[in-house]
Amino acid sequence: MGVFESAAARNERARQATAGLPMLNRAEHVARLESDTFDVLIIGGGATGAYSAFDAALRGYRVALVEKGDFASGTSSKSSKMIHGGIRYIQQGNLPLVRHSLLERQRLRRNAPHLVQRLPFIFPVMSADGVFDRRLEHGFSALLRTYDFAGGWREGILHRALTRDEVLSHVPTLNPEQLLRGFMYFDARADDARLTFAIARSAAAHGAAIANYAEATAITRKQGLANGAVIHVDGREITVRAKVVVMATGSWLRDWNGAAPDADAPTIRPAKGVHIAVPWTKIGNDSTVTVRIPGAGRAATVTRWGDSVLIGTSDTDYPGSLDRVLCSAPERDILLDTVAQAFDTDLSAEDVTGSIAGTRPLVSRGKTDRTSEVPRNHEIRIDDDGLVTVVGGKLTTARHMAEQVVNAAQRVLSRRSRCRTARAPLWGGAGYDATAALASGGTAAHLAERFGTEARFITELLTQQPTTRAPVVDGLPYVYAEVVHAVRHEMAITIDDVLARRTRSRLFAREASAAAADRVASLMAAELGWTEEQRSAHVSDYRNSVVEERDHLNS
Repeated sequence: MGVFESAAARNERARQATAGLPMLNRAEHVARLESDTFDVLIIGGGATGAYSAFDAALRGYRVALVEKGDFASGTSSKSSKMIHGGIRYIQQGNLPLVRHSLLERQRLRRNAPHLVQRLPFIFPVMSADGVFDRRLEHGFSALLRTYDFAGGWREGILHRALTRDEVLSHVPTLNPEQLLRGFMYFDARADDARLTFAIARSAAAHGAAIANYAEATAITRKQGLANGAVIHVDGREITVRAKVVVMATGSWLRDWNGAAPDADAPTIRPAKGVHIAVPWTKIGNDSTVTVRIPGAGRAATVTRWGDSVLIGTSDTDYPGSLDRVLCSAPERDILLDTVAQAFDTDLSAEDVTGSIAGTRPLVSRGKTDRTSEVPRNHEIRIDDDGLVTVVGGKLTTARHMAEQVVNAAQRVLSRRSRCRTARAPLWGGAGYDATAALASGGTAAHLAERFGTEARFITELLTQQPTTRAPVVDGLPYVYAEVVHAVRHEMAITIDDVLARRTRSRLFAREASAAAADRVASLMAAELGWTEEQRSAHVSDYRNSVVEERDHLNS
């Protein structure tokens, strides 16, 4: 992001170029969990837990990271995928959160340039049914100036006023009758799951032992102090020993917080958010558009992702199973009604190609009835037995949350070491030039945008195995080489790992992904040594989950 390169940046660029492709042999990592003693054990493989592992590893600690499902399988693959300060937090009077979020946004833009891209937002000014009353237009302009001054300027471009025709040039299907003019400002976005994998792999590249499908079921204690956890992994039970244990499980703290019986554990209030995917041709936007949800008193975003558009999100209390969060027909219809009001398009339920639903781990304070008004601040606590817990926050601030988590762990360890992640590139980010990598388009640009400087390894695979050049799903950019790479180097062990998170095929083409499951399973079977019976079972499991998701969406 800067003109001059520091010596540290040059060294990291050289290190990543010469290190080759870091292998993630899951069996070896699980063996280390069982045999080694760690300084820090982190429970929870979302963005915050992964960044905590990366931070602690960079400080020289022996680190273990475990996740009961797949990495990013919870909130960190089901967010709005925005890396932003949050304009509405200014309206809530939380300017410090906005200022710091914008600083963290630019750190991610610098440290993960292959994964975090600039995203223009448009707020249309409507004569009626807009996000805000048009009489408040000047006030909103002042709000955007505040946003720029709080840190938006770091992107190198400030907000601007748009004429009616300029708005329509960016969003030609926007309903023109009530459109007066608009505003454009700039934030960023990322494939949240891809970003989380990059963080976890960076932690592993610096020595952390990491494992997915490794469920912590109990915190162990000796002489009243937390000293590890019981982990269920691969059908057996092991004990991971550590000097400090960190709970970074997000919404799942509601169901199990690991705290001692007499501890004053935090109260978690999961808030459900849903998104639906539709064909981009139905909207035709080149920017994210913010529009009003009828009768809800809040806004939705309509964001282009390749040849799809992602529409979301809801924000409601969620008391149900955290392992089974699905988009319902009423939630889908609210988003479709929002588009019908704001856009001149014939979008219908039949056009929905996929959906995601997840929860935000809000800290309950009992001060509001609306989850949308609950602050997105985070909290970190240290119990008397040394158990460290982090909760709240958002994807944008995961790095900063992790810094504070490791600082807290150091207090338990009675050690001090400086945080290094503020300027530490994620694996694949050092030396990456987005303009050069994306200039020619095609498969090379697609791989560069997902793997950064590591894209060369997938390109080598395409050359070695030409059959892997075929698309996983027609109309989506993912190729079968990415499936092989996901198994060999990203710990993918189920079809859903590949189709829902290592690629986003399930989100953007749910039914087509089910059809691709058989071929994906065959490639995975060759890598993982599945029997034909195991291969067929994996295909059935994936297709059954797709049917459940579709039926719930249409019920």
